[in-house]
Parts: sequence; C-alpha cells; structure tokens
Amino acid sequence: MLKEEIKKALENPVITKALTNFYEAYVVAREKAYTGLDFEKIRNEIVRVKSYAAENFDKLIKKFTEQATKRGAKVFYTKDPKEVINYILEVAKAHNVKTIVKSKSMATEEIHLNKHLQEAGIEVFETDLGEWIIQLAGQRPSHMVLPAIHLTRYEVSDIFTKKVDAVEPDIKKMVKFARKNLREKFLKADLGITGANIAVAETGSIVIFTNEGNARLVLTLPKVHIAVVGIEKLVDKLEDIDPIVKALPRNATAQPITTYVSFITGEREHWDGTKKEVHIILFDNGRSEMAKDPVFKEALQCIRCASCLNVCPVFRLISGLVFGRVYTGGIGTILTAWTEGLKATKDIQNLCIQCGNCVKICPGKINIPDLILEIRRRLAEEEGLPLKIRAIYSVVNNRRLFHTALRMASKLQAPFKQGAFIRHLPLAFSELTQERSLPAIAETPFRDRIKKIKQPEAKQKVAFFAGCLIDFAYPEIGEALVKLLNKAGIQVVFPQDQTCCGAPALYNGVMDVAANNMLQNLKALEQENPDFILSACPTCTLVLKKKGLLALRNQKVSSEVLAKAEKMAEKVVDTSYFINKLIKEGKLTFSKPLEEDFTYHDPCHLKRSLNIWQEPRESLQKAGLKLKEMFESDVCCGMGGSYSLKFPEISVKILERKLKNIQDTGVKLVCTDCPGCIMQIRGGADKKGLDFKVRHSLEILAERL
Repeated sequence: MLKEEIKKALENPVITKALTNFYEAYVVAREKAYTGLDFEKIRNEIVRVKSYAAENFDKLIKKFTEQATKRGAKVFYTKDPKEVINYILEVAKAHNVKTIVKSKSMATEEIHLNKHLQEAGIEVFETDLGEWIIQLAGQRPSHMVLPAIHLTRYEVSDIFTKKVDAVEPDIKKMVKFARKNLREKFLKADLGITGANIAVAETGSIVIFTNEGNARLVLTLPKVHIAVVGIEKLVDKLEDIDPIVKALPRNATAQPITTYVSFITGEREHWDGTKKEVHIILFDNGRSEMAKDPVFKEALQCIRCASCLNVCPVFRLISGLVFGRVYTGGIGTILTAWTEGLKATKDIQNLCIQCGNCVKICPGKINIPDLILEIRRRLAEEEGLPLKIRAIYSVVNNRRLFHTALRMASKLQAPFKQGAFIRHLPLAFSELTQERSLPAIAETPFRDRIKKIKQPEAKQKVAFFAGCLIDFAYPEIGEALVKLLNKAGIQVVFPQDQTCCGAPALYNGVMDVAANNMLQNLKALEQENPDFILSACPTCTLVLKKKGLLALRNQKVSSEVLAKAEKMAEKVVDTSYFINKLIKEGKLTFSKPLEEDFTYHDPCHLKRSLNIWQEPRESLQKAGLKLKEMFESDVCCGMGGSYSLKFPEISVKILERKLKNIQDTGVKLVCTDCPGCIMQIRGGADKKGLDFKVRHSLEILAERL
C-alpha cells in the first residue's frame, strides 16, 4: 500500500514542483524575515516556555480554567476525543445549530470532528481557503500549513465547478469566488469553531494567528464560539507568547508577522448587542502521557509551524498525502504515535531519511530524527522484526560470518562487475541498479592491504576505524589516510577485529545488534590503546562517538562497560577535522598544489550531527583547489544508508536533484567525506554517463603531498 502511494506521488509532477518551488523561495524569505533577530535565543526561549508547560500541565490547566471562567468563558477539559465530540454536539443541540463555520484547526482534524457533525445532520464549512478546497475535494491536507499545495489552479477550478459553481482557473477570480461563497456561510452560521495557536493560563486567553481573516469572522459572526485546543498550546504567562509570536510566522510562511493576530479573552458582546457564548475545550488525547515520557516530552515543544516539512527532501517529493496521516512529515509521525498509537506509525516512520535538515530549523529545538529512531526501536521491540530482516542482522551481528560473506561476494560478483562498478543486477535486485551503479566489492579489502604498507616509526599512534564501505568497497580511501598521517609523523593501526559500526541496526531500531556491534568494536579498539580513533565515515564517527552509547544504555550494559565506551568515544575524531588540524599546525604541507576547480557535497551527519563543514573545504583549498559552491550543498544526496535499499524510488529522485546541482557548477571534481555519499553520487553519475569525478577529500589531499 505504501509503495503504491509513493509511486502515485512520484508520478505526479505537481506535488514535487509546488513543494520545491515553495522550499526554494521559503529558505531565502525565512532568512530575510529573521534579519536582526537571534534565532538561537528565540529557540531557547521557546524551549524554556514549552518545556515548563509540559512539566506543569495539571497546574496550567487549572489556572487557565479559573481565569477563563472568571472572564465568562466555559472551559471543558477531557482526555477523551469522544467527549470533545459529544460536548460540541450538546452545545449545538442546545442552540439548535444547523450550520457551523470553522477556521483551520488541526485539533479538530485529529478527532475527525467534521464527519461526526455531518452525521448529526449539521452543515459544516471550512473557511480557510485551502481547507475549504480540500473539504470540497473530499481529500485530506497535504501539508499542515499549506493544505492544498498539491493542487493546481486548474484542479481547484474543476473542484469549484463540480461542487459549487463554474469558475475560470484564474487565481484572482477563484479567490473572489471563494470569498463570495464563504461570506454566505458566515452570515447564516449558528456556531463558529476555531483552534488556537497559544492558550495563556495567566489570563485565560487564546491567541489565533491567521492570514486570511476568516478566523475573525468565525469568532465574531456566529453567536456561539467553541475553541478546541490541545493542552500543548498552554503557556504560563502572557509574556511567554513573545518568542512564539516571533518564530511562528517566520518559520511557517517566512513572514515577520501574520496578517491577523487575535486575542480572545472570556465572554464578549455579539455584534447584535447580546452576549456571545464562548466555550474552550482543552483536550489531551495522549499529550499528558507524552509529557511523562523522558524521551518524547521534547516533541511538546512543537509550535506547529511545519518548517520541518518545508526543508525535508522526502516530504517535498511525496507530500503529507503519503508521509503522514492527520499530522504530516517527521513531526507528524511523532505526534501520530501518541494521538493514534504507535502502530499507526508502522509504515510512515520508515519514510524519514535521517538527514537532520529539520533539526537546524525547528524553533522548538526538537530532534525529530532521534525521536523517529526511538519509534523504530519501540516498534521493533513490540512488533518484532520480519524473519528476513532478523536473518540479515544475525549475519551482521557475527563479525567472522559477515566478513566471510563479503569476501565471498567479491568472488561471486564477477559476472556482474564492469570495472569498478556493478551496473546491472538480475531479477528482484534489478531496481537497485536501475538508476545508479553500485560499487564492486574490492578483491583485496583494506584490512589486508594495510598489512603490506610499511609505516615509519612514530611517537603518536591512531587507530583507524574503516567502516564496511571503506574496508570492503573503497580501500583506496584508507590508503590515502595512512599516507597523509605517515607524512605528519603519525602511525596508523588497524584493529583486525573491528566490525560494522552498528549504524544499519541502530537506524532500524534493532538495538541489541547495534549494542553488540559497539561492544565488539570497543574490545577491538581498546586493545590498541591509541591516542585517537579516526573514522573517514561521518556515520561511523557519529555512532562510535554518540549514538552507539545510546544503544549500550538501552541494552543496560554494566556501568563499567559503559564507562569504557564513553572513554573510547572521547578519542573518536572524524578524519576531515583531524587532517585540517594537522594542516593548521603545519604538520601537513602540499608540494603539488595543483589548481583545480571543485565543488563540495556536505554529508548530512558530518555537517548537522558533527558540526564539521568548513574544515574539509579549508583543507582542499590549502592543497590548491578552487571551491565553487553548488546550490543546496548541504541537502541530502538520497543515500541514507539502508534507506536507498528500502525506498530506491525516493532515493533516486533526491539523487537526481543533487546531480543537477553538481552539473550546474560546471566543475569536473566533486569532493565529499562520506563513503556512502560517494557510493550514491558516483553511482548515479556513472549510470547517467556524467563527466565529473567523485572523490573522498582524503584521496585528493594525499595526491597533492
């Protein structure tokens, strides 16, 4: 089912074009909107405000209820979505409501309110333009802020013509058409329903941000107003809204402020002179349980700006129609796990490629990729793994068996091997080589090659953790590192018992295998007692330095073992940083600084997880190369480890954009510091017959010594 939905989305050029055009404009406009503001300071304030609220939900619910009630509003709190529906139906019945108008509200979509109201014989009209279009079309939103972005003006015209009346596919005419038709709904409505962006406990106020002004009509024209508010919207004091007011419009739509910001405090007069009835429903639906979870409480810092969707390379290809349910994208997957249950995320959680692009932009500082990894871990724990997957990990879990299998594969690949590539695989594996060539497994892995390298005596000793790709597919990268370090007077040792870093298991939630890989590597590396442990793969670096420790803690290893692992982690350094340091210290100089243009692709884990991006550029320029930056240099290439095996159709679309961005620079050399990215970009370039080389920075630097 998921694969079919992906295929359908990828075959629809409108989705990708609309989301990509928005993304490109959004990134520039958002940066401009934050001019003169300290984004990190704003983020820290949001974290402070929202984390306090999550830790004090009971207190804030009580305080909000008291203050809002004192000001004439009726407040109802419930944990059960069914009680929200029943409460609204009772209010509607008491006021003989025939027609309801609504402004945009994710909370009401979460409980499928419209369906229940319509079943009770009540007319319900969404009045946000995008939401109204979606309602008429019988679809669900494709984006949390831009619900109809997947539709063309021609499709919208067709929807209006079929469901309301004929209108030309002219945007101005359609907006005028919508305004005229919705005005009639406002005037005859008996009840208005809104959500809220913020609920202030100190004053009992709700705050609503809109651009179209429809929420103000929903608030003012009907005699009864019901606001449905998730308790995560609560803040303690009025002053606490300041960082949210600054961040929400800038992150959502790249505006300094939305067109309308409405504060609603208690009962107020209706336009006809009578008192307007105001009901505020504070509802929970798993939020208080999330607040008690030491891992997932972080997600309650979300302000629903959807900026994470705007920068997600997967989302911009398939939209929330595939990547999500009511709540979409990575953050939507996390929210779904609590509002609908963990099982509801079984398919969609796989769609996160773990690039981390969302983390840098999130105003609530939510580490969405890490929380999705936790969903994977819990799913694997609760649901178990398919037999085929478990069988694969049983091989990876056994170093001797795993490495024997790789050595055998280097012999068995002969019928498919063409030079350094495998360009075609048969039958069920054909999709893997349809759009990119795969690297041939090296006849002699690095672990055998290093034994033949004669190294000078040196005072400093580093252990090299090669990772599977460098060891068995790209041993020349390891040889380049040895050459560079020997030149700097450093000896390189290669612990022969090292195995997979554990990333494949860890990123699929299989923590027992990830922890076992970590323990095997700990044992192998600590025997050498090196000054440093170097890795030329950012993912391996990240696992050895940080994420592997999480796997060990999850498996509850002894405090003694954990202390050893933490001590080892302190020694782990990525080669791109280490080599740059040697160059700055004058321990590495280049006698062949050949001038050559190059562009640089930032590996996701190197830049966003390890915060290394300037160093490799500096090193390459010191060696005489001239940098020509590509567009979106730090956007994922689509590799994502096993992601490219699970979703090759998505992976390849992301790759195509990366290849185009490289071609647009006109350079003939692409440098990067991740063997996975090399595999992806080099394989794609080979398949398309493109005339640029893809090299690891270490190779280029070693050639210029």
